Amino acid sequence: MTVERIGIVGAGTMGTGIALIACLGEFPTLICDPDENALVEAQVTVGEALAEGSGKRWEPEDAEAASERLWPAQTVDDLGACDLVIEAASEDVALKRRIFSQLAATCRPDTILATNTSSLRVTDIGADVAHPERVVGMHFFNPPARMKLVEVVATELSSPAALEATDEVAERMGRVPIRAKDSPGFLANRLARPFSLEALRMLADEVTDAETIDRVCRIGGGFRMGPFELLDLIGLDVNLDVARSFYEQGGRPERWRPSPIQERMVAAGRLGRKSGWGFYRYDEGPYREEDPELGVRAPTLNAEELREVDPAAAEILLRLVAQIANEGAFTLEERIGTPGDINAAMWHGFNWPLGPLEFTGLIGARRAVNLLEELRGRLGDVYAPAPRLLAAAEEEDA
Repeated sequence: MTVERIGIVGAGTMGTGIALIACLGEFPTLICDPDENALVEAQVTVGEALAEGSGKRWEPEDAEAASERLWPAQTVDDLGACDLVIEAASEDVALKRRIFSQLAATCRPDTILATNTSSLRVTDIGADVAHPERVVGMHFFNPPARMKLVEVVATELSSPAALEATDEVAERMGRVPIRAKDSPGFLANRLARPFSLEALRMLADEVTDAETIDRVCRIGGGFRMGPFELLDLIGLDVNLDVARSFYEQGGRPERWRPSPIQERMVAAGRLGRKSGWGFYRYDEGPYREEDPELGVRAPTLNAEELREVDPAAAEILLRLVAQIANEGAFTLEERIGTPGDINAAMWHGFNWPLGPLEFTGLIGARRAVNLLEELRGRLGDVYAPAPRLLAAAEEEDA
């Protein structure tokens, strides 16, 4: 199965970004949206991005050629000749299903139909599509032109040919494709859950304050941003919607329960940067102090190094890393992705310094299990170790 022509439904931020890298990947690309102004704006945005990156991020001749590969399409019917159509509409399952039904009626039976959803089940979106073997997920990260990861999501009916062709398209676009099972959050968003949720639990437990947790994560953990900075950047309301979706779709596991702290802050209008106040205040000037040069840049669980960062640092990082290791073990156990894809998801999707399974190696399975069991005794089943992590700890003991 070969893809030569791409269609995109939705001329918003994601659709426009996908169109840009599709054109750079040498695909003739049609972008469709019922809003004519959105179509015009998408073409302008792509043209400006190509011009801005010309001679810097790509060769001038490549930028000029890419600019000639994008055409507007006002109706889904105009996408009938495409080999792959990527739906990039808003996260509304009813809307996405309607689009997929229209595409199925318009396109050839072998046209691959991909959804860019980040939180909905691909199976649900393609439920009414004839030839469901051509339905896949193709989850790009925002902004698509800068984020290398693409999650290629397989339903139980997706054909190997459709998945392989989608991988090849992502590679031609200059992205890094990984495979994920059709499940809540796929790989990257699921594996990112402990980063925010465990940080919020430590705040609720009064281990220390949000600024200290962020500082420890940056200096001792090697993360570019701490969890509370990241929540403020994303928007606490947006992240809370994701947290609620995970919790419900996953069958309400205790470790995915949304934080009451976040619930209260959203209700009070403290949404992060966009409202001027979240865990930090965003007035004039920097929202936090610069980190000192302590010489600790790579992730470390060395107690002596961590004490230089903050007296509470060891507990902060150990709890965080233990929960990251635990989610990685649950993800492996449920066969959501391969070990390589689990790590790659977080390198390329969230710019983590290590993948979840690498963090497991850093802390050690036995050390992680012992900490989780101790926390479970004090704080409840949210810290129940994954069976696979328990088995890994027993292997270490042998």
